[in-house]
Amino acid sequence: MQDDRIVGSALTDTGPDMTARALRLLGPYHPARIAATGYGRHLAAASFARDVITEITAYALGARRLFPGCRTVIDVGGQDSKAISLDEQGGFRDFEMNDRCAAGTGRFLEIMARALGFTVESFGQAALEADHPVSVSSVCTVFAETEVISLIAQDESPRNIALGLHHAIADRLVAMVTRVGARPQVVFAGGVAHNPCIVRLLGKRLGVEILVPEEPQLVGALGAALHAAEMAAGG
Repeated sequence: MQDDRIVGSALTDTGPDMTARALRLLGPYHPARIAATGYGRHLAAASFARDVITEITAYALGARRLFPGCRTVIDVGGQDSKAISLDEQGGFRDFEMNDRCAAGTGRFLEIMARALGFTVESFGQAALEADHPVSVSSVCTVFAETEVISLIAQDESPRNIALGLHHAIADRLVAMVTRVGARPQVVFAGGVAHNPCIVRLLGKRLGVEILVPEEPQLVGALGAALHAAEMAAGG
């Protein structure tokens, strides 16, 4: 960020050496201050970042900057999912987080998409083209994959199975959001926000419009950058 605007961004897989990849992304820039967030934030702080900020705070800051009226943030990334309730000033009131199981995360979707023969990018659209959802009873990734394979062997439509899986994920997310309170505006961040079926199901079940940023995977990074800018200014 420079002069309160985004001047550059990039996305990459973390890989086995996330520090090296982060430094490579920072290569074209000469930042005055760097803040790190996410699972690797403390590793980054030991190597190159001056500040660390929790994902909860980072997503609250980022979502609020993009949507000033935001009161609820739903973040579903590769490793966890979270729901954050904000007050009128943008500070967080409460949050719920699922970080003990892959069910309801991007990783779960990747595994299920592969089992059904879809790419993760096409998975949501395939579910929207289904005739009806085929129920998948297990939310454990390992057991769900086994159940999906069994349903395929029973000649169930992959699209119908896909819709059933999306319903199961939406159920888990809605329960989590309900516990913190779904107050409009509701902002959906993280890579799974690219999935049109999840967005539609969340909107219907919560009874609110789901706002998706243009680049939902960058919301946490934006929040970290805003924090770094504030620290650099002596805030």
